[in-house]
Amino acid sequence: MKYIDGYRQGDAGKFLGKRIVENAALLADKHEPIYIMEVCGSHTMAISRFGIRDLLPPNVKLLSGPGCPVCVTDAGYIDAALSLARKDVIIATFGDMVRVPGSKKSLADVRSEGADVRICYSPAQAITLAQENPEREVVFMAIGFETTMAPVTTLIPSAEACGLTNLSLLTAFKLVPPALNALIADAEVKVDAFICPAHVSAIIGAEAYRPYVEERGVPCVVCGFEPLDILYGIDNIVSQFLNGECALVNQYSRVVTDAGNATAQKLFETFLTPVDAGWRGIGVIPMSGMGIREQYEKYDAAKRFGVSTDGGSPDPGCMCGDVLKGKIIPSDCPMFGDACTPQNPVGPCMVSSEGSCAAYFKYER
Repeated sequence: MKYIDGYRQGDAGKFLGKRIVENAALLADKHEPIYIMEVCGSHTMAISRFGIRDLLPPNVKLLSGPGCPVCVTDAGYIDAALSLARKDVIIATFGDMVRVPGSKKSLADVRSEGADVRICYSPAQAITLAQENPEREVVFMAIGFETTMAPVTTLIPSAEACGLTNLSLLTAFKLVPPALNALIADAEVKVDAFICPAHVSAIIGAEAYRPYVEERGVPCVVCGFEPLDILYGIDNIVSQFLNGECALVNQYSRVVTDAGNATAQKLFETFLTPVDAGWRGIGVIPMSGMGIREQYEKYDAAKRFGVSTDGGSPDPGCMCGDVLKGKIIPSDCPMFGDACTPQNPVGPCMVSSEGSCAAYFKYER
C-alpha cells in the first residue's frame, strides 16, 4: 500500500508496529495475552483493510465487538418492517438494511414481490417522500447508535414543522455504553481493553467511558479510523498494561471532546427516552435503546400500526451473536464463505459494510 497522507505514513506505521511488538515481548512474562475489543464497525473494517492484525504479536489479540448497528438489529425488527411493507406502507430505509434477513425473508425479498421499499441516503428524504405521497403512510427504519440517532431524530421536529401526518419511525436505536457494561459482565467474553468508537464518542463525549476505567479497571482509548490512529491506540493500551496503568485516553481530540455534542444530547433528551433493547445474538440489554417519548408517540410506527419488533427467529446456524461478542472470529463460523457470503448472506454481519464477517470475507480470507 502507498501511504498518501499524514495518517498513512509507512515509516511511522513500521515504528509503531515495532514498538508494540517490543513492549508486548516485555509484557509476555507478566500478563496473559491482551484482548482488545474495537467496538466500532468502521474500526473493524479499517483493521482488516490495512492488515493491522498481521502486524501484532501473538499476545495482543484484536476482537470485533457489537459496533455495527445493522448487525445488532434483531430479526423481529426486520419482521415488523416486512409486515408493514405488506400493508402498502412505503418503507424508507438506509441501503444496508435492505438485505438483512428477518426470520424468513428480507426487505429485498418483499420488494421483489411488489412491496414499496425506498432507499434513502439521508433521513431528510423521508420528509420528501411523505410530502410527495400524502395519501400513503411512510415509515422510516430508524436504527443506529448515537451517531445516526441524531440526524434520524430530527425527523420528528421536521415532520412537526411541515405538518406531516403520514410519517412515522420504526425505532431500533442502540446505546453503546450499556453494551460495554454487558460485555464486561459476561463471563464468556474476554475483554481487557476497549478501542472506543470514534463517531459515537463525538456525540457522547470521551468522559462517557470513565466508569469502565475507574470502576471496572478496563483501559479505554478513543482513536480515529486511519492506520496510524489505530496503531497509536493499540500502542497506548499495550503501554498501559506494561506500566501497570489503567487510563482513559482520547487520541482523537481533533474530533472528540470530553463532553461530546450538547446539541445532539439535547435532541435525544427532548424526543427520546431510554428503553430495554434486544441485540441480535446477544439478547435484551436493559436501558440500552432509545424509544420515542409518549408525547410524540404519533411518530412511533410500532404503536401507530400495532406491530412488535421483539423476538424473531434468525437462522439457527448463524453465529453472528458469538462474532458480535468477540467469542469467535468470523472464519470460525461453519457457514462463513460457504453457505454465507456477501452475495447470499445468512446473517447481518455479512450484509453490512461495517460487519465483521464482511470485513473478514473481503480482506482476511
